[in-house]
Amino acid sequence: MRKVGLLTSGGDCQALNAAMRGVVKGLSNNLDGLEVYGFYEGYKGLIYGKYRLLTSSDFSGILTKGGTILGSSRQPFKLMRQPDENGLDKVEAMKHNYYKLNLDCLVILGGNGTQKTANLLREEGLNIIHLPKTIDNDIYGTDVTFGFQSAINIAADAIDCIHTTAASHNRVFIVEVMGHKVGWLTLYAGIAAGADIILIPEIPYDIDKIAEAIHKRTKAGKGFTVLAVAEGAISKKDAKLSKKEYQKKLEKSPYPSVSYEVAAQIEKKLGVDTRVTVPGHTQRGGSPCPYDRALCSRLGAAAAEAIIEGDYGNMIAMKGNKTVRVPLGKVAGKLKMVDKDAPIVKEAKFMGISFGD
Repeated sequence: MRKVGLLTSGGDCQALNAAMRGVVKGLSNNLDGLEVYGFYEGYKGLIYGKYRLLTSSDFSGILTKGGTILGSSRQPFKLMRQPDENGLDKVEAMKHNYYKLNLDCLVILGGNGTQKTANLLREEGLNIIHLPKTIDNDIYGTDVTFGFQSAINIAADAIDCIHTTAASHNRVFIVEVMGHKVGWLTLYAGIAAGADIILIPEIPYDIDKIAEAIHKRTKAGKGFTVLAVAEGAISKKDAKLSKKEYQKKLEKSPYPSVSYEVAAQIEKKLGVDTRVTVPGHTQRGGSPCPYDRALCSRLGAAAAEAIIEGDYGNMIAMKGNKTVRVPLGKVAGKLKMVDKDAPIVKEAKFMGISFGD
């Protein structure tokens, strides 16, 4: 009898259910005896013993269902070693519930913070498999994360819809795309939807360069401009501030986000109507796109194979369109950033897209 635990942690995305389904189908089709336990609300369920034995019916019909049937929560990695309000040792509690169920392996689906805690549990002696989930595509060691393509589709669709109203009213429109630390989602969605200017955290912008790009379009007879701006986009001036100084600046800012600040600066410099649209959490919602469904089925099957072979302590990644096992200790805590000199950036610039730099 093989006993496996499942949990989904951190922000949700469209393909978590598809990934869990892939794991369970891979295991059930190749093992005679299997018990799968689902922990509710991510690490919270593992800490406080909130779980139940799952059956095959739980995984029926969820390939196309967004969100997660197990629920999720954010449990900051930096607080994992700190006791809770009642003095409970969270790490010891997680280990206790793992051994209480006599699990052979715990499959953890999540992003960077989730991965760091998964690696911590691996270091504590638990058998762990991690599946890389995030719409940000910022997990080091894998070409792509599940949820990324589905989010691209939604963000690109939002930019597509803005094009018609921007053209109709000869306005400047900013679409704010999710991504605090990295710009993969904004970069791909912006290119896919034909944004004229793309601002991402890795390439600090100069507002004068943005104004120049808009003015150039106006001179060419194009009365509107569409900007795709990442949540974490930052000006060259602000990029020179320390983390503490920048945080103080944000706390005192009259703008709810960088997009509104950029909009105000464009209006002041050019005197043109500028509007901001924020798709927000719609980028995490809805059904997973076909690409993500196929990706999760492959990652889930590869995870099941690793479990059957007893090869633990790995993230199941995609490299060159192949599933590979990457040791958690080599990737946990690392971010995959957009290189400002990456081919995709150079190609976008070659087509005339401005990055405000």
